[in-house]
Amino acid sequence: MKKYQIEIKWGVIFFVLMVIWTYLEKLLGWHNEHIDKQALYTNFFGFIAIVVYFLAIRDKKQTIFHGKMSWKQGFVSGIILSVVIALLSPLHQVIAHKLISPDFFNNIIDYNVDAERMSQEDAEAFFNLNSYIVQGISNALTMGVITSALVALVLKRK
Repeated sequence: MKKYQIEIKWGVIFFVLMVIWTYLEKLLGWHNEHIDKQALYTNFFGFIAIVVYFLAIRDKKQTIFHGKMSWKQGFVSGIILSVVIALLSPLHQVIAHKLISPDFFNNIIDYNVDAERMSQEDAEAFFNLNSYIVQGISNALTMGVITSALVALVLKRK
């Protein structure tokens, strides 16, 4: 575990930032009166995610590799960070949809059905806690791998 201390630390920081972001979305009305904007505006968290990956991999480079890190070392660190984030993702979804915004799924279902984007059945199948947990884990791993590869490329130094 000590070997992965930096990735765990930054994974927890990422988790806290996701919870704060979700609360901010709720405060800005993206989970109710402005739910039509939520799908677009939630993507801005991607910028925060990239910064966290950069800081985490840079921390690993400076602390463990003493300023000299190969692309592979940075990439592996980013993959481990992605796994930590993916493991914390279900907890984030529970906090987001049970505590912060318990009406989110009803609101997003109603919006998509009223806008004739989805049938009631399709919307209910897509917008629910189990589906979001699976999507959260999948997105954390997929986007984490891509982000890790790019950030490691920027930070590598032999």
